[in-house]
Amino acid sequence: MENAVKTKWNLDTAHSEIGFKVKHMMISSVSGHFEEFNASVTTGSDDFKDAEFDFAAAVGSINTKNQERDNHLRSNDFFNAQEYPHMAFRSNSFDGQKMIGDLTIRDVTKTIELHVDFNGVAVDPYGQTKAGFEIGGSINRKDFGLAWSAVTEAGGVVVADQVKLVIDLQFIKA
Repeated sequence: MENAVKTKWNLDTAHSEIGFKVKHMMISSVSGHFEEFNASVTTGSDDFKDAEFDFAAAVGSINTKNQERDNHLRSNDFFNAQEYPHMAFRSNSFDGQKMIGDLTIRDVTKTIELHVDFNGVAVDPYGQTKAGFEIGGSINRKDFGLAWSAVTEAGGVVVADQVKLVIDLQFIKA
């Protein structure tokens, strides 16, 4: 990609979401997303192989549709949004289906693997060229210092360690 002309794509926020799912009491899942985030991709080819992805989210914008839970997630028990206001991801490699990159939450950076469905490129009714991606993966929240835990009376875990990442990104060709 060093010799190729690189194309930058900017996030279409109206058609994108950075979300997650985590088991609650091991019987159901809680879903949430970040209201404030940004992303970009730079590529040298139409198939986006070897593209460079960057995205970041304001952790204070977390929304699980429960204000008390959201405030707890913003606290030092989880994200500590006051001291670490953003989480970020930067890809190191992308082969068209698998993306490897560095995820930083709080003050911890770990290399993670994400699975990517590249849904193609289309021109919208306004003449903008757009590209769409569905991205998924799983992380252990405790690896990133999100260590709060509690046990139910029956001995079950209130919040699972594994968090599923559910990310839908649409980009506009710059």
